[in-house]
Amino acid sequence: MKFILDDSNSGHAIQNYGAFEITISGKIYRESLVIMPDRIIPEWRPARFQELKQEDFAHLASLTPEIIVLGTGSKQHFPDHQLIRPLLEHQIGLEVMATDAACRTYNILMSEGRRVAAALMMIGE
Repeated sequence: MKFILDDSNSGHAIQNYGAFEITISGKIYRESLVIMPDRIIPEWRPARFQELKQEDFAHLASLTPEIIVLGTGSKQHFPDHQLIRPLLEHQIGLEVMATDAACRTYNILMSEGRRVAAALMMIGE
C-alpha cells in the first residue's frame, strides 16, 4: 500500500509498505527496523515475532518513547507478559498489531507530535 505523508518538519514518516519492504524518506528497508520521528534504527535484531526477547524490549525502553507500536508481521501476535517487563517498569505504552496497521498508526501518532517508536517486522514474515 502506498501513501504519502510528507511533512518534513514532523520527522521520519513511512511512505510505503508492502511484502518484505518499507519505504521511509525514499529509502527502501527490507529488514526489521525501529523508526522514531528523529531516527531510524535499521536491522532491528528480531526478524520474526518468534525471535523476540526481553532484551529487545529493554532496548526499545532505552529510547524513552511514550508509546511503542509493535508491528508483528502479516498477522497480529501478542508477546508474552514477561517479555515486555522493561516497558512496564518504565511505564511505556505498547500497542501490538500487524505491521501494515502499525505503519499507519505510527504515521498518525508521529504527525500528532507524539514521541512514538514503531518496531516493525516485515509483512510476509
